[in-house]
Amino acid sequence: MTTAATRHSDRRISPVFLGILAVTAVTGWATWTGFAERSGVAVFLFVTAAWIVSLCLHEYAHARTALHSGDISVGAKGYLTLNPMKYTHALLSIVLPVVFVIMGGIGLPGGAVFIERGRIRGRRRHSLISAAGPLTNVLFAIVCTAPFWLDALDGVPAGFRFALAFLALLQVTAAILNFLPVPGLDGYGVIEPWLSHGVRRQVEPFAPFGLLFVFALLWVPSVNGAFFDVVDSLLGALGIHEFDTYCGYELFRFWRGEDGFCAVSP
Repeated sequence: MTTAATRHSDRRISPVFLGILAVTAVTGWATWTGFAERSGVAVFLFVTAAWIVSLCLHEYAHARTALHSGDISVGAKGYLTLNPMKYTHALLSIVLPVVFVIMGGIGLPGGAVFIERGRIRGRRRHSLISAAGPLTNVLFAIVCTAPFWLDALDGVPAGFRFALAFLALLQVTAAILNFLPVPGLDGYGVIEPWLSHGVRRQVEPFAPFGLLFVFALLWVPSVNGAFFDVVDSLLGALGIHEFDTYCGYELFRFWRGEDGFCAVSP
């Protein structure tokens, strides 16, 4: 019933998103074949474009779940078109997550779609809307890690394997961090409907700073080390060695020069 109120044009896939998909496909091909003169540039473009695709799907999951939960306004706002330019905070949604990847190799989606919570009834629905985004990162991580835990990497070029391993790391870190019960992150959104009104009012002023607080905390060496120990353990259980993610990150940061340890033959 809710989808009937959404026009077909409101759900049409945006040319912007299709363009990002095309960049992902072309640079993925260039990474696989070694077509690019500098493999690091191809890896950077492939990982960045694929990461933005995952950000779009993350926010689409929020919007789509909200639509089926009662907020029929998301269609008119353009949230169902997968167009990142339609998000309420383009800086937080696209620019900052890419900066986080460049600076620290951390996948952390920002805030994006504005949900009219007053249209939605039931605490479970509110929680599900918040959980839908990071669950998309979990699904994306499964897709990226599948070739590793299925032992399907025979004949796969090293550069592409490294890029895929790094992309998997970004999805795993995004899922873990977004599920943290920190105001401003999806994990807090999952539990917020179950908190008392007084607690929610006290926490609300801190929500705009939750994302930056988590990122700043990860710059503390002991916290960063413990966090990546957990990430590396999860990836290791899925068949991804630290060497693969390390080289993926090194190739991604092509401007630092080529690391002979991770050299990729054309």
